[in-house]
Amino acid sequence: MTNEELISKIEIALDEIRPFLQSDGGDISLLSVEDGKIVKVQLEGACVGCSVNQMTLKSGVELTIKKHAPQIEQVINVEA
Repeated sequence: MTNEELISKIEIALDEIRPFLQSDGGDISLLSVEDGKIVKVQLEGACVGCSVNQMTLKSGVELTIKKHAPQIEQVINVEA
């Protein structure tokens, strides 16, 4: 799988999650994919500083990304 295909799969996963984040006034952006297995994202809006955002990142975002791109090992939120 090319890097472009991997990024496309990750964007599909983020599009699946985005409505849930937006309903709470937040959003998420893909920053980078490193070594084909580490995804860096940035939570935005109400998700910044939210006490549940680390749980959201692990339970929702990481699981959804891994469903679309099983080779991903880790999802990291980069603070703005």
